[in-house]
Amino acid sequence: MRWDDLFSDLEAQLSAAQDAQFQADVSDLTRSERASIELAERLLTARGQSVALTLRDGEMVRGVVVDAAVQWLLLEAGGPQTLVPMRAVALVSGLPPRTSHVTEVERRLGIGHALRALARDRARVIVDFGVGEVTGLIAIVGADYVEVSTSVGAMSAVPIDAIMRVRSAMS
Repeated sequence: MRWDDLFSDLEAQLSAAQDAQFQADVSDLTRSERASIELAERLLTARGQSVALTLRDGEMVRGVVVDAAVQWLLLEAGGPQTLVPMRAVALVSGLPPRTSHVTEVERRLGIGHALRALARDRARVIVDFGVGEVTGLIAIVGADYVEVSTSVGAMSAVPIDAIMRVRSAMS
């Protein structure tokens, strides 16, 4: 009978509309989830992998991701390691397609923590501040600056916001 065909057709239309709504909901949820992902989460997933950074001053930095936190990234390029503040990064290439979540510890580890570790280790560093650089030991990490001991008694203060990268200096 034609009624059976009519109801079958209506059921098929309803099923197709429900499938379309489900797909739209999944797409919305996927976009919403992706919108909450921070760059640090993508970089944390890239640990052990090579990435290329373009810094805000136009310089390129390539290396393997050793560690990352919300405010900084540590790279190794087969030699000295480079600490890069996240706010100095303009472009990242080579990220893996997946992501991992930032832990509360990684969220709290600010750039000051990393700089204080370098000061504690008495590591000789090159602090690049975009228009120049200073080489020496980090003597003091203040609230918004670092003081670099360039020679006996000579100190240079660099605002943390000016730092583009901090590299290990060969002694």
